[in-house]
Amino acid sequence: MTIVVAGGTGLAGSAITRAYQDTGASVIALNRSVVDLLDRESTNAFFKATKPSLVVDAAARVGGIGANNAHPVEFLSDNLRIQTNLMEACHLVDVEKFIFLGSSCIYPRDCAQPIKEEYLLSGPLEETNSAYAIAKIAGVELVKSYQKEFGRQWISLMPTNLYGPKDNFNLQNSHVLPALIRRFVEATETGAEIVSLWGSGTPRREFLHVDDLASAVVKIGDTYNSVGHINVGTGEDLPIKDLAMLVAELAGFNGEISWDSSKPDGTPRKVLEISRAQRLGWEPKISLKEGISSTISWYKDANKKGLVRL
Repeated sequence: MTIVVAGGTGLAGSAITRAYQDTGASVIALNRSVVDLLDRESTNAFFKATKPSLVVDAAARVGGIGANNAHPVEFLSDNLRIQTNLMEACHLVDVEKFIFLGSSCIYPRDCAQPIKEEYLLSGPLEETNSAYAIAKIAGVELVKSYQKEFGRQWISLMPTNLYGPKDNFNLQNSHVLPALIRRFVEATETGAEIVSLWGSGTPRREFLHVDDLASAVVKIGDTYNSVGHINVGTGEDLPIKDLAMLVAELAGFNGEISWDSSKPDGTPRKVLEISRAQRLGWEPKISLKEGISSTISWYKDANKKGLVRL
């Protein structure tokens, strides 16, 4: 059984690759050095040659609020092309199982909390990342369309905010948690007395370690074949201010934290309802404190070796 993990050397993809390798499967971790998924013909040629039985789509153009706001064209067009090329290629070679990874940003900005799967398309999106969200919504619909028209046993999983080893720590386009880790580790190392952060710190967010996502992909991918996407998260959230204080504590920063309220906050609250995943036998196992602590240790070690995306 050959498994292809698209985006297999990134944050989510590398964890998923490790999880499948632990089962004894043969896994190809696909990245741009192997094939450019923006290139339709190259993508088709790769899958005709490999003919995998399972494909996980963990490939995407991703970024934080600033990057999404500044480059909506790229976030929409690149992600549409990546997922469309992948699914077309997999359909042409009869890939038995395809797992599409979306994002919790597909849900409306002012969604009822915790967010259930059926809340999709029930209201306006968060403007700062609507282009990315639209692309991921299109991916969910494309999976459903392959199910409906061709009977494909393909599914979609919607993870919450992810973090862990191999995250993107570039302050220009990273997500909130890796940005906080870098800021507080650097502040501790340089002896800075103040760290200034974007927004008010009041929005609430949920975070899932990538190893927990990987276990969900393996477990749910093996047992679920029905129409309808499934949320993957912890079901617990916290204010960004509390998150910042936790990261500061674990990084050893004892200075002052200030907030620049002129910068956007994004969605006020986002926490997923995960009972569907739980009914399929999956539960997250890594606590936020444990996960952040291990990620800080990984970041420090990888940064010394020049292996961090900065």
